[in-house]
Amino acid sequence: MLTVTNPATGKVVREVEAASDETVERKLAAAQRAFLDWRNVSYTDRAAVVKAVADDMRQRVEDLAPLMTEEMGKPIREARAEVEKAAWCAEHYAEHAEQYLAPQSLPSDAANSYVQHLPIGPVLGVLPWNAPFWLAFRFCAPALMAGNTCLMKHDPHVPGCAQAIADVFVRAGAPGGLFDALLLETERVEPVIRDKRIRAVSFTGSSKGGAAVASIAASEIKPAVLELGGSDPGIILADADLEKAAEILKISRIINAGQSCIAAKRLIVEAPVYDDMVALLKEKFASLKVGDPALEETDVGPIARENLRAELHRQVETSVKQGARLLMGGEINSGPGYFYPVTLLADVEPGMCAFTEETFGPVGVVIRAENEAHALELANDSEYGLAASVWSSADRGEALAKKIEAGQVAVNGIVKTDPRLPSGGIKKSGYGRELGPHGIHEFVNAQQVWVGPVRD
Repeated sequence: MLTVTNPATGKVVREVEAASDETVERKLAAAQRAFLDWRNVSYTDRAAVVKAVADDMRQRVEDLAPLMTEEMGKPIREARAEVEKAAWCAEHYAEHAEQYLAPQSLPSDAANSYVQHLPIGPVLGVLPWNAPFWLAFRFCAPALMAGNTCLMKHDPHVPGCAQAIADVFVRAGAPGGLFDALLLETERVEPVIRDKRIRAVSFTGSSKGGAAVASIAASEIKPAVLELGGSDPGIILADADLEKAAEILKISRIINAGQSCIAAKRLIVEAPVYDDMVALLKEKFASLKVGDPALEETDVGPIARENLRAELHRQVETSVKQGARLLMGGEINSGPGYFYPVTLLADVEPGMCAFTEETFGPVGVVIRAENEAHALELANDSEYGLAASVWSSADRGEALAKKIEAGQVAVNGIVKTDPRLPSGGIKKSGYGRELGPHGIHEFVNAQQVWVGPVRD
């Protein structure tokens, strides 16, 4: 049984029967059958289906967005934006897949030699709860346009979202088996990964979960893409526009109540502007409204589960005991739901809990750097390497980006995922890339073709 608890109230709102083994087998078989036809469908006809899916989502934003608010506490304004972004992702790949996967001519001793990009078969997406619609389409839109079919094993805490995504494809008139949701407990995903019909796996989640999925996939000689945790640094140098940096970093830190892998989590400030930046961040954070995610005025909703809130609070309390300065927040209220106050920690240093661990919640962590070189050293002092931002002149920021150990760097802007640009991490933040032209190349057969005769 998959049980859904509304994190704003702490009350169970839905119980969904997990899929039976027979249902799983039926959906695997359907995905394989659909692939045998879909791989031969033209890009134009694939695009028509994927655009129809996007159109359905855009028309039903007010039906789909509240499911996220109910099941995982996303503020309703953010939930609507997520549905729209998922539709944009589908539209982007519908429009650009053929270009991204165009054959590549490679001169050799052949009369003609080239690489063509062919689909590989059903792809499994194993996804978390924090962005149910966006992460689903970040996974499936490129895979489908490449000619694969998709099965999605979503987090067991968001079965309503998972079924709603599957229903979008039905309403859009997609072929049966093209995309479907497997409503499963997490421990039942391993046999699906091992099933011979599944040809690749896309996983988003914790580093621990990613290691388990990667190990299973590797034992079956199947490719995998892993987008894992992050402790993303934001480097604020003395020549930065502090007001702009504080405003954008505030947004980056509290999107989805701070429950985002690419949120700005360690704010590393050069010493000459440290006190000014701390004051600005405190002012910005204090303006945020925590409350019922169903209300339009809410900026920060609840933490998704009670155990996640308890872990976040442990990290804050431990950091304070280790010497961090608590400027605001840091106390759990006694009301219903799993809310956590917007919290700001200053004077955090390497070795402290808030520096070394990923904080998944509305907790800002500010670290003093003596100079640019020290800021870079602090930024790279992490087992993670997902994303980072730099606040300085454009030239200085670009030069520093080359030295930052992260899969993506934003200079004077918010770190975000964008269908047009590749996203992914290094170190314990994972491997492979999603989105952009790189993402659609992850799950294709880059087949070399050599056509004779041999040229003189």
